[in-house]
Parts: sequence; structure tokens; C-alpha cells
Amino acid sequence: MYGIKYLFLSAYFNEHPKKNNMILVTGATGFLGSELIHQLTGQGIKLRALKREGSVIPDLIKDNGLVEWVIADINNLSDLEDAFEGVEQVYHCAAFVSFNPKDKAKLLRVNIEGTANIVNLCIAHNARLLHVSSVAALGNAKKGELITEKDFWEYDVKAHSYAVSKYEGEMEVWRGIAEGLDALIVNPSVIIGAAAGFEGSGAIFKLVKDGLSFYTRGATGFVDVADVAKSMMALMDSPATAERFTISSENYHYKQFFGEIARGYGVKSPAREAKPWMLAIAWRVAKLGTLFTGKPASLTSDAARSSLNESLYSNEKIKAAIGITFKPLKQSIEEICKQAD
Repeated sequence: MYGIKYLFLSAYFNEHPKKNNMILVTGATGFLGSELIHQLTGQGIKLRALKREGSVIPDLIKDNGLVEWVIADINNLSDLEDAFEGVEQVYHCAAFVSFNPKDKAKLLRVNIEGTANIVNLCIAHNARLLHVSSVAALGNAKKGELITEKDFWEYDVKAHSYAVSKYEGEMEVWRGIAEGLDALIVNPSVIIGAAAGFEGSGAIFKLVKDGLSFYTRGATGFVDVADVAKSMMALMDSPATAERFTISSENYHYKQFFGEIARGYGVKSPAREAKPWMLAIAWRVAKLGTLFTGKPASLTSDAARSSLNESLYSNEKIKAAIGITFKPLKQSIEEICKQAD
């Protein structure tokens, strides 16, 4: 399906060569995209940024004269064609994140089909691509070991749609690489930072600040948004190609993570473990509540299941590749709590 589009695009752009060198950032108004643009333009780099119609430009990069804004949807090929004129490097940050089973169709459309469009245009323009995936697309660790880039994701009927969409999105990039695309994939763990506010990962901070009583036994990796952007820029300028890199600072159990946040806000740490049966009741009650409020459920079955998983990640490959020293997670949490107070 996507190969036919590529053939037409390739023929078109072979007759319309590039006019200038340009960096393109998709998902530019998002949490990670805006931080990346902030760092790139902080080095005096001019770039082009995609935003959907109606998206609000964050204060961090608002009125930045080095940014050329283009209104485009990654699922609309005609929108993207003009945006790719003269592009040599692409940071693909755009993605849809949701753990709500009702969002499956949108997750697949944006994270797979949208990525396929970006891949095809990068091939047509001979542009280098850095694709932002997620640790959700990595495989499971062997017993007693950390999850690395070499672990393979295996389909599980219980896998949430977000993980499926990110894995299949990566497959589009690998398909492009097989067709000659110069590309890298990064798999960030849970990204935190003050600019998230109380959305996304920031919602965890709000829950603890408001007096969350429970924690779950799960664990995962966390990383500061500034370190993710810094890593992406270093990788783009590196000779590496056709590789994936996990970007994660430290692995924390949720009890420890919630405790650090509570200390940052000066509130009581969650002290009661939420057992699996309790979470099973909680997400069902939340689902029932949507019938009365019309609002999305505050807890879904996928999110509840994920909160019980212990997924620990290795960051040795990214450290060896670019020599990065990650900001300690404790410091990141303290900074976020201080700014959000």
C-alpha cells in the first residue's frame, strides 16, 4: 500500500531537486518536540516545524524567529509534500499516546500510517530520519536481566494498542531502511519534565500532589525530557545508522518514584499497595463512571495492567555511543516539583 505512494513520490522529487538544506521536526508543539526545537534553535539552527491546525505553540518556543511553522497532518500526504521541500534531516516526534482501548483505530492510523508517510517522504528526499518510538515497543527481558535494544517484541493478545502501534511504526522505519533509508530509532522510557504540566507523565505528579494513597508494585525507566532531546541531537550528528537506542536515565519502582514526588511537594507518600484485584475493580468503576460524566476514564484496563509490570531498561548503548551523563532522576523530580509549586 505504502510502496505505491513511494514510487509516485520518488519520481516527482527526482524531477524537483532540493532548493536548500533544512531540518524538519514533526510533533513540534508536543512535550518532546518543543524541547528539541528549544535546544536546536538555542544553537542558532533554523528549522521547519509541523503543527496541526488548532494546535497551540508552547511558550517555550513561541515567537521563535528561527522556526518556520507549517500546518500539516502526518496522515495527509498532500500536506506533507510541501513541508519536505529542501529537507535533509527529519526528527519524527509526532505520535498519539493513549491507553484507552477505544482509541485503537486512531493509534494505528497516526503511529503506523502517519509514520509510513514520513518514511516514504524521507526516502524520496534522501533525508536522514530519527524516529521517536518508545520502550513500549521493546521486547521483554530474559529472567534477571535488563531490557536492551536486542530484545525482540513479541505479540501478546493482552498487549495494549499503544505498544502495538509503536512496534508497527518501528517496522515501517525498518522497511524504509531496507529500501535504502538512512535512519535511527530511539526508544525513550517515561519522559518527565516541568513543561509537561499535569498532562501525560505530569498527571502522576498531580495525583501524588493531591494526596494519592496507593502505589503499585510495578517498575519502569524514567528520563528527563532535556536529556532525550540532547541524545537525539547527538545521534543525528553521529555516523550511526540503521540502529535503535534506548534513552533512559534510571529504573524506579513506582513506590520509590511516588515517594520522591511526595517529598518534592512536602506531602505524605503513598503507603498502601494497590493489589491487582483492587486495580481490576478500580478500572471497571472508572469505566462505569464515563457513562454518567461523558469524560474519558481516569483509569483503563490497559493502564492498570501496565502499572503492575516490572520493566527495567539498560542505557549502556546510548552512553557508549554519545558519552551522555544523564541527569539524576531525583534532581529532575525536585526541579519539576519546585516549578509546579
